[in-house]
Amino acid sequence: MARRRQVYEGKAKILYEGPEPGTLIQYFKDDATAFNNKKHAVITGKGVLNNRISEYLMIKLGEIGIPTHFLRRLNMREQLIKEVEIIPLEVVVRNVAAGSLAQRFALEEGSPLPRSIVEYYYKNDQLGDPMVTEEHITAFGWATYQELDEILNLSLRINDYLLGLFTGAGLRLVDLKLEFGRLWEDEDMRIVVADELSPDNMRLWDARTNERLDKDRFRRDLGNVQEGYAEIARRLGILPEAGPRDLKGPEAIQ
Repeated sequence: MARRRQVYEGKAKILYEGPEPGTLIQYFKDDATAFNNKKHAVITGKGVLNNRISEYLMIKLGEIGIPTHFLRRLNMREQLIKEVEIIPLEVVVRNVAAGSLAQRFALEEGSPLPRSIVEYYYKNDQLGDPMVTEEHITAFGWATYQELDEILNLSLRINDYLLGLFTGAGLRLVDLKLEFGRLWEDEDMRIVVADELSPDNMRLWDARTNERLDKDRFRRDLGNVQEGYAEIARRLGILPEAGPRDLKGPEAIQ
């Protein structure tokens, strides 16, 4: 395995320098966290499944003209991505009442919303990723008005497309969290989808039974977390041929 310099380590992924300037290798860990890292566990095979699911969804978005940081999958746990300047926002699109939205407004979980609702959260673990408004975002310089318009338009397009894709797989897209980055090419800049698209950052329920197949299985101690993720991959037709298996990442140079 090639020796690569570690650039960053997050709760669920590690970034290594890429083989070419402007690229990174994104390695998917098996770590599962919740409640701002207060709850932690290792779910064997989760990283393999998230890598495959995220690859599939990023490719699908590219096919409809939505720009992403994804280049190609390298192996069962790694993918090659473009290096971007991450915008410090989490964009949450909600289609169904669940999680914190249901708690805040005393809504029955599972009830459809009048329309898709978009919320913004400031990416800062120390502050607990607080919800913010467009005024906060533009006033503090996290994104410009033009960038925010692009982010909103992309988020709604992604949500609409994934609603149809998952419906075809017998899944209900309850909500999803998106992250975006600035991709610089010479003097030109464009906003692209970054991070990952997986059951770690979206709620997916069985369309018939409303069984949770996503990270809520971990958050709520429902058990069989890996099995839920594997079921999503199976329905999308991308379950790894040999099933999820553990692979080591590249050795980092300190």
